[in-house]
Amino acid sequence: MISILLIQSEVQGAVQAVADTANAVLGAAPEAAPAKLSVLNMAVHGGWVMIVLLLLLVLALYISIERLLVLNRALKEDSTAFMNEVSQFIHKGDIDGARRMARSKQSPIARMIDKGLSRLGRPLSDIQTAVENAGKLEVANLEKRVSLVATVASLGPMLGFLGTVTGMVKAFFDMANAGNNIEIATLSSGIYEAMVTTVGGLIVGIIAYFLYDVLVSRINKVVFMLEARSMEFMDLLHEPA
Repeated sequence: MISILLIQSEVQGAVQAVADTANAVLGAAPEAAPAKLSVLNMAVHGGWVMIVLLLLLVLALYISIERLLVLNRALKEDSTAFMNEVSQFIHKGDIDGARRMARSKQSPIARMIDKGLSRLGRPLSDIQTAVENAGKLEVANLEKRVSLVATVASLGPMLGFLGTVTGMVKAFFDMANAGNNIEIATLSSGIYEAMVTTVGGLIVGIIAYFLYDVLVSRINKVVFMLEARSMEFMDLLHEPA
């Protein structure tokens, strides 16, 4: 009996050894590599809404960069030194020299002061009105196309929500056509599109809203500087000769 058990044990050991050797030689069946979620993959599955969102984002970035460059040039100007030069010309009675100097600057403050200098000899109320109107025109030029960035900030999430609705409609449409053979893969495509467009719309809206706030903040700084220099110019004209 003992010898039979020993033989059976040896046979089982030999079978196990053969199985281990076969597994080592043939190797286990390779598992499928897990799919990786990337931004490009998400954008592709988002459908046509993602293309519109991308165009809106490019538009907001272009306008914001162009306006920031203009606003930074206006803020970097040494307006105090400019007003000191204007004061020196006026005290010397050289109005033409003051206007030539203002025209050479090519800045919002210089154009506003040049408009006031062109009205010298008229009542001070007329000069002040001319300066204020010139300042309003300069502010309008600084705010040009900035409203489009605000439009993108509000339109982005709305388009994302539109993509969400169309994605869910697609999911229910596929589910209706599948009949009783409903699988997860049948619904996943539409739901994936719905979620991706929501994320894309929120991202575009957040970026555009941030850029709009930055632009408004810079414009307010320029407006404050224009108001301060216009008051300084009028005080200069009120000084006794």
